[in-house]
Amino acid sequence: MQVKASHILVEDEDTAKKLKAELDNGADFAKLAKKHSVCPSGKSGGDLGFFGKGQMVKAFEDAAFSLPIGVVSQPVQTEFGYHLIVVTAKK
Repeated sequence: MQVKASHILVEDEDTAKKLKAELDNGADFAKLAKKHSVCPSGKSGGDLGFFGKGQMVKAFEDAAFSLPIGVVSQPVQTEFGYHLIVVTAKK
């Protein structure tokens, strides 16, 4: 199984929580990714494309594979920072 996901990566939990609140209130995920994400994928709206198990760090992977399509995760901490993840497709 593979998932297609986008994410917003920020350096601290407070910023992640603020962005999550904006998303919960209808903000556009891709626009927030372009504006706030410190990951190079932010330039493309946070899109990471399809990936399978074993390709991402465990905490990120666990969250991505457990999310329903279209639901934004709570902040997920990895060694890179705090991620907000949305799964856009599964195959």
